[in-house]
Amino acid sequence: MEVIHRRCAGLDVHKKTVVACVRCVQDGEVRREVRTFGTTTSELLALSAWLAENGVTHIAMEATGVYWKPVWHILSDGEFDLVLANAAHIKNVPGRKTDVNDATWIAELLAHGLIRASFVPGEEIQELRVLMRTRKQLVREQTSHTQRLQKTLEDANIKLDSEITDILGVSGRRMVEALIAGETDAAKLAALAHRRIKASQEELQAVLQGRVTENHRFLLHLHLRQIDGLAALIEEIDGQVAVHLEPFRDAIGQVSTVPGVRDIAAPAILAEIGVDMSLFPSAGHLLAWAGLCPSNNQSADRRRRSRLRKGSRWLKGILIQSAWAAVRTKGTYYRSQYYRLAARMEAKKAICAVAAAMLTAIYHMLKDGTVHQDLGADHFTRRSKQSRTNRLVKQLASLGYHVEITPMATTA
Repeated sequence: MEVIHRRCAGLDVHKKTVVACVRCVQDGEVRREVRTFGTTTSELLALSAWLAENGVTHIAMEATGVYWKPVWHILSDGEFDLVLANAAHIKNVPGRKTDVNDATWIAELLAHGLIRASFVPGEEIQELRVLMRTRKQLVREQTSHTQRLQKTLEDANIKLDSEITDILGVSGRRMVEALIAGETDAAKLAALAHRRIKASQEELQAVLQGRVTENHRFLLHLHLRQIDGLAALIEEIDGQVAVHLEPFRDAIGQVSTVPGVRDIAAPAILAEIGVDMSLFPSAGHLLAWAGLCPSNNQSADRRRRSRLRKGSRWLKGILIQSAWAAVRTKGTYYRSQYYRLAARMEAKKAICAVAAAMLTAIYHMLKDGTVHQDLGADHFTRRSKQSRTNRLVKQLASLGYHVEITPMATTA
């Protein structure tokens, strides 16, 4: 088998140790040397120096949790070409599993060019990615505490969410704070509602009449403090995100022109895919990495149905949310596409197709430096008419006729 990289190394990364195998080809002979290093900064710097002494040009390692990141960051300061491999793609021969064998196997695959590199964005995008993912986790925690607060109200037989959509909005928060303060009169609690609340005072009084104990008040106070604390942390993260977004303002402006993608979604999408689309050979490669296209399941001449590929769950989640927002936007191509597909397949599959179409548009926008141009809600109607016209003209041409198409004049 042809050797692509004559001096390379494979790393088997763990929490406390890194097993490194250097593979060099000299005078037609293969020389291998294996050493074990710690994962402290001084040990990783020693690893980098040892690899440089051996003239290593390419290094491959598995994507093992978060343990590969500090190794990657330190080695990226050297003159190495780094390759991050999916562990499932380079699985070793069963029955020969040791750290030394793993490092040797990775070096062997890299030497022959058999490792498909995973997408690793630049450091600025990585920092933005960590911030946006942390923000997402804090929002989830905030939602969990809101649900716990709602559960506490239910336990006290306060059915506030039956009449108010957002129990932590202006009206709902006033009532919850009054309950915590010890107010039990349903009429006084209902009077705290904002004038724009659709529910009548009688309806509010009915749902606010419950049995609130001291334990309920304690739990409501606890959850409300947690929600407010998380809101303050999210605000701090938003400030830090704004600083990291400065170099990407133009890209944010481009992505924000897509229907359904706004202030939060645009930075979250860029944090996952970056701004350099040359790293993906085509839009199809980006869709496959995101997990928005079916996996291959073919044997001989039979092609079986398959689910969506495994991909970036962070990117897929934000795209699905944005797709639902785009579907609710009237007069857009995505709304028309969704209802056209939902008529003959499940809603989940249809919304995934919309998300894939949005990601495809974002890929070309970032690659070409353009803004989003919606195809219009009547795109499929116009396309169907033109396709039928072209098909009929082609059939007549195959019969030996020359056809010229002239539109009929419309009558007033």
